[in-house]
Amino acid sequence: MIERRLGKLPPRYDVRTYRLSPVLTARVPDVPEHQDWSQGVPYQMWGNDQFGCCAFAAHAALTATWTKVAQGLVLLSSEQVLQNYGAVTGFNPVTGQNDNGTILLEQLQYWKSTGFVRPGQTRDYLTAYGIIDSHSVSGIKRGISYLGGVLAGVQVPRGFMSLPLGTDWDWDAVQDHVFVGGHAIALTGYTPDGVFFNTWGSRTFMPWNTFLKICDEAYGLVSRQNWLTVQGLSPKSEDVQALVAEMSAA
Repeated sequence: MIERRLGKLPPRYDVRTYRLSPVLTARVPDVPEHQDWSQGVPYQMWGNDQFGCCAFAAHAALTATWTKVAQGLVLLSSEQVLQNYGAVTGFNPVTGQNDNGTILLEQLQYWKSTGFVRPGQTRDYLTAYGIIDSHSVSGIKRGISYLGGVLAGVQVPRGFMSLPLGTDWDWDAVQDHVFVGGHAIALTGYTPDGVFFNTWGSRTFMPWNTFLKICDEAYGLVSRQNWLTVQGLSPKSEDVQALVAEMSAA
């Protein structure tokens, strides 16, 4: 049986964190019924079978998704993912000590201010981030369609922990709904029926009714470095820079 680890700590809220949902509603009033950026992206386990580095595996998944669509694939190594996990949380990649999980807001603050290691000589800096209402299907869809993905935190039912990797996370298909811990996932596509996400190296799907039961935090992320094409626009030729200006002025 393939091991899998959790590692998202309870949400931490800061009143200063930008609330992205209302702005996305105004800026992106309509979204397509289907939007999937995840097709063909070579997602990896990124150490999440041994350590609680799910938040940083999600970072690697988003980076791979964004760059494959907008520029050219950038694929982090497991060593780089664990190095980023250690930089934020104090985890020791050599000994495995201090494997205590991640507060997503702390990860986002570090990603924006200090940046993460990535292939090549540059660091990966997040341009901006904001809260999306975790119980707003329309808000999640807008974040995925407009920004290329959403970082979400979920509480995982025990019944999902023994599913074959890549199997749909369907609440109604398992018996044991006791939550066993928090997990960070990268939401990278959707249909009218549910959302595509990466977890434990596999592109996976869950119905919206499952998502609404288990999601406890969600963030829209703006990455000039990874999501914008050489023309300075998103892959759908949208001006994300205007959104950044609004967030910076708030």
